[in-house]
Amino acid sequence: MPRPTSPRRRMLTLGSALALAGLLTAGPAIASFHAKPITLVVPTAPGGGNDAMARVLAQKLSQLLGQSVVVDNKAGANGAIASEFVARAAPDGHTILFGYIATHGMNPALQKLRYDPVASFEPIGMVCYSPTLMVLNPQVPARTVAEFVQLTKTAPDKYNYASAGNGTAPHFAAEMFKIETGAHLAHVPYKGSAPAMTDTIAGQTQLMFPSLFAGYPYVKSGKLNAVAIAGGKRSKLLPQVPTLEELGIRGVDVTQWYALFAPAKTPRTVVDRLNQALLAALADKDVVRRIEDQGAVVDPSSPDALGQTVRQELAKWRGVVTKAQLSAD
Repeated sequence: MPRPTSPRRRMLTLGSALALAGLLTAGPAIASFHAKPITLVVPTAPGGGNDAMARVLAQKLSQLLGQSVVVDNKAGANGAIASEFVARAAPDGHTILFGYIATHGMNPALQKLRYDPVASFEPIGMVCYSPTLMVLNPQVPARTVAEFVQLTKTAPDKYNYASAGNGTAPHFAAEMFKIETGAHLAHVPYKGSAPAMTDTIAGQTQLMFPSLFAGYPYVKSGKLNAVAIAGGKRSKLLPQVPTLEELGIRGVDVTQWYALFAPAKTPRTVVDRLNQALLAALADKDVVRRIEDQGAVVDPSSPDALGQTVRQELAKWRGVVTKAQLSAD
């Protein structure tokens, strides 16, 4: 599971940055890799938090690699459209994916897709992670998690929650929350986080579990009430908001992570070059600041560590699907 950057990881980042500065030994794969621009495929629409982080990264990677890195947004199907596109691309490092917890964890755990989150990709490295918020419409007569759970039990047909669609982090978080608390909530899936958030603000739905970077602006403006964090620790942006675990609700840890992937069979020399560039980018203070401004925490890793994370996430979310009896419909 993604975690706060450790001293070991900071040393790894520094060492990789120095290695990149010294350049790798050039070989045929690397020479070919520099032949044309890189397309960074983002599974969400322009303007959202994922897109903003990807563009910050693309700009820095362009400088470090000495070749253009262009963002291409391919939204839809909870990231499956973008993921399949990259999985089918030429394995030369010129098409890479800004993947996240849905593309390589939740969605594959929920349904059979036309790509395999492990076999279809070469992991490049982790970028960052973001906690998940539990937010309520301000008109809900509850200011704490306990009060809200009691409301749903008192009026079991009155309250519902919004998600960005089946297989998304808000969907899984809410279903885990229902299991652990016994809350009575109906699921209202939307085609994306933005319309789900809009209807939660308007009161059409009462609850949502957005990522911190998606929900924080509305909490800050008073349009939504943050009552808990579904993650391992409190956020420095909302230090007064407790975690669900602090409140005695265990098992609802939905830390949303973001990482880079290349198509399967991309040469390891190219994967390593991309990883070193990524680590160097994430060692840049301005890049870190701009990503953390989106509510995320920079958390670099090696390709092998990312591969292990993906396998662990798949096992975790398959367990949740079984326990909660979820389906793609």
